[in-house]
Amino acid sequence: MSSFRKAALSAALLALAGLIPAQAAEKFPGVGRTATPKEVAAWDIDVRPDFKGLPPGSGTVAKGQDVWETKCASCHGTFGDSNEVFSPLVGGITPDDIKTGRVAKLKDPTAGRTTFMKVATLSTIWDYIHRAMPWTQPKSLSPDEVYSVVAFLLNLNGIVPDNFTLSDKNIAEVQQRMPNRNGMTTKHHLWPGNEFGGTKTPDTHNVACMKDCAPEPKVASFLPDFARNAHGNLAEQNRIIGPVRGEDTTKPAPKSLGEGASATPAVGPAPAQANAGPKAPTELLSKNGCTACHGINNKIVGPAFTDVAKKHAGKVDYLVGKIKSGGSGVWGAVPMPPQTLSDADAKTIAAWLVAGAAK
Repeated sequence: MSSFRKAALSAALLALAGLIPAQAAEKFPGVGRTATPKEVAAWDIDVRPDFKGLPPGSGTVAKGQDVWETKCASCHGTFGDSNEVFSPLVGGITPDDIKTGRVAKLKDPTAGRTTFMKVATLSTIWDYIHRAMPWTQPKSLSPDEVYSVVAFLLNLNGIVPDNFTLSDKNIAEVQQRMPNRNGMTTKHHLWPGNEFGGTKTPDTHNVACMKDCAPEPKVASFLPDFARNAHGNLAEQNRIIGPVRGEDTTKPAPKSLGEGASATPAVGPAPAQANAGPKAPTELLSKNGCTACHGINNKIVGPAFTDVAKKHAGKVDYLVGKIKSGGSGVWGAVPMPPQTLSDADAKTIAAWLVAGAAK
């Protein structure tokens, strides 16, 4: 290498090093940089039980109902009590629970459980909706929309009146009406420090037993041949979130469930192909979360794709519009939210439906 090139390379490296703060350079020479305060703030969105971290804003029950019906009801039901897709959020609470801060039904082993029966801190509700909902578009709700949705849920549970406005100014007061606010303890030595009434002494003094131990059980399951595809392919019927994946029941069962064999082999997407061109319709269905509510040949929350194909044969433009704008009433009361996929992808799916929704 010529002396000129060496000098030029040295100058470039020195210039690059100048972009890296000294603190980062000391720990990891030549790698990365310290995050800016703005970048840290974008991730620092958690809201603590004392409401530290809560952004300013407000929202009414009425506004919350509007947001709920367009972005939340498809999974949780119009009144938050649906158990069809996710566990119900609303119900099981009495006026006495709000007074005492302890939900009586939690002592009944036969009673169902709803979110507002169990959660002790309103900050948990606000924080989770803000960071994770809607599950197809997490972090898409503005703080005012989150305040509105939380106000609507509080109203459905009888905690606040119809004309209530929830804000960062009064949320601590509403916390004092949470039905299970006294149902959670920090006296378990798992909470770090005494900030929220924790303790330095464990609440249990059990001693680990290291003798006469029972053998570790191995749990496995399988579907017999006559039942494998009785209700359609299970691999196409699981939601796209979470670790659980259904077994591809169009294939024969594994011959053995011994070491190295899996009762429910994971079904994942095919490896990406270079220059594969336009994506297949079924790949678009999975990518955009369509299979969370629709099966190919079976109804889940919404109708089977084959049923849609029969009902709307030849209506490509109509189906594109329904995919993009959502709606309800055609297949039942549960609405389908608007989808954010591109026009081209929507047209690909619509054309596939019109052609018969073949696998």
